[in-house]
Amino acid sequence: MFLLRCYLNIKESYERLSASEKRIAKYIIDNPNEVIKLPISELADRCQTSKPTVVRLCKTLGYSGYKELCMYLNADIMLNEGSELSYKDINPNDNTIEIVAKVSENNIKAIQNTVDIMDYNELNHAVDLLCHARRIDFYGVGNSGFVALDAQNKFLRINKIATAQIDPHLQILTASNLSRDDVAVFISYTGETRDLLETLDIVKSTGAATISITKLGKNSLSSACDVNLFMVSDESFIRSGAMSSRIGQLCIVDILFSIVTSRLYSEIKPYLDRSMNASKKKKTLKI
Repeated sequence: MFLLRCYLNIKESYERLSASEKRIAKYIIDNPNEVIKLPISELADRCQTSKPTVVRLCKTLGYSGYKELCMYLNADIMLNEGSELSYKDINPNDNTIEIVAKVSENNIKAIQNTVDIMDYNELNHAVDLLCHARRIDFYGVGNSGFVALDAQNKFLRINKIATAQIDPHLQILTASNLSRDDVAVFISYTGETRDLLETLDIVKSTGAATISITKLGKNSLSSACDVNLFMVSDESFIRSGAMSSRIGQLCIVDILFSIVTSRLYSEIKPYLDRSMNASKKKKTLKI
């Protein structure tokens, strides 16, 4: 369990909860300062549910019980004293200045929260796998596919054999040709993208190592992958834009690339120099 991100854990896990658990979760999200002072019976009454349901929610979120959930929630409140815990929604009638401020603040918050919940053991494990990989395949669909393409671009610069597959049919083809010396990185906000889960089944049969980059909380991808890296964002408004979730994903990709580059620097420096010089020499076509 991530030490200081109880509030975010509840928000990110909300969609997979039962109806009664969602009522409790929403009450906690809306009234965190109040909840830490409530006995479990009072919280159950206010949410029109039972004490066992509250306990079940706590265990679903990874806590031993209500007392532990309140302890971590209180730590969140103290850590964020003087700032808002939640992301700011963009409303249809917001003016330009308000939208600029909200988008920027949400993106900054997505990066900070992603770093705050980082599991450094998992991060180092992922880096070890990438450093020793014969080949790295990045898989994503939709907006996450663009993050996969960005990752491919970065790792090609340091002479890593890297591909980015965003077409579900090509994902299956490339996945079937992986080996135990390879690594597959799955990028999905929800962790429930059906095409990626189908590709993951094929990758697992090849023996290749698997890394997931998903939102915080238990999901199908993170449950099945060898190493899991989580990001935090809030896509409550204009979900199709996937704005802050993309920022969180890109942050993790940049961190992975930077650490791999740092560890292998003496080995990959000539390739970095060559790719940089090649980019500088490329002339832009003038129309």
